[in-house]
Amino acid sequence: MTGNPKQTTSNILMIEPVSFGFNDQTAVNNYFQQRGNLSDADIQSWALVEFNQMVANLRSKGLNIIVVRDICNPPTPDSIFPNNWISFHQDGRVVLYPMYAENRRAERRTDIISLLTEEGFRFSDIVDYTTFEKQNRFLEGTGSMVFDHVNKIAYAALSERTDKAIFLQFCKDFDFKPVYFLAHQTVNGKRLPIYHTNVMMCIGDLYSIVCLAAIDNKSERDLVINLLIQSGKEIIEMSDAQMQQFACNMLQVENKKGSRFQVMSQSAYDTLTQQQIERLISYNKIITIAIPTIEKYGGGSVRCMMAEVF
Repeated sequence: MTGNPKQTTSNILMIEPVSFGFNDQTAVNNYFQQRGNLSDADIQSWALVEFNQMVANLRSKGLNIIVVRDICNPPTPDSIFPNNWISFHQDGRVVLYPMYAENRRAERRTDIISLLTEEGFRFSDIVDYTTFEKQNRFLEGTGSMVFDHVNKIAYAALSERTDKAIFLQFCKDFDFKPVYFLAHQTVNGKRLPIYHTNVMMCIGDLYSIVCLAAIDNKSERDLVINLLIQSGKEIIEMSDAQMQQFACNMLQVENKKGSRFQVMSQSAYDTLTQQQIERLISYNKIITIAIPTIEKYGGGSVRCMMAEVF
């Protein structure tokens, strides 16, 4: 790796869905997922429309979107969220992650790494943590971890899908300072663990978007606040209600000319206050993408759909 680490990239891997749908195996602890009245065929059909519109929107802003079509067999209802099984790092290493849901493990495809190599990307090594699945321990990529690349800090909300020991091993292997805590959301009157860190937190180059109310423990909350401030990030706080509409599941990207954008869903944007919008616009332009079907049935939003390729 040459130069200083960058927070953003213009190269984004996205997986075109062929069998997107409500996944019973992930719904066990993803409380953002909702059942609906659409048929399986209609869910896939609408998800594909939303996916294609998102790709077109991002490309129109000058981003390099690498689209790979999902495989039909075996069916992988969550393949549209590739950031959970793979991450690409600025030193050329690629990481494969252990996944909680058995039917998500088929999403891992080494042919995608080969395809990216053909596209001109150069990778130095593949780091494989997937053997932890045999111990029923998991770490789901940049769902489980939110990276401050510039300051080499990794944030993780521990859960069934984010194992503390694997997280600490990753941070040791990749020279990140580990910051872990518990984050919760209210489900039917109970405080339950949030399944992925990236639905309650997002890190930009000069700011952070975070639902501090999700961190119930005051000392853990203060730790996160202080570290964000010390690392030069303005905190743009989201409420619990805003988080439920994916207002933290965002990603800062840049286009090929170096212009930065904050990518978010329409449902996330619609919950923002004017002051929050103004704060974000002071740093970069906003790209809003309507993906209501994907959010409802998949329980994830735009950040989950984008695997950054450094």
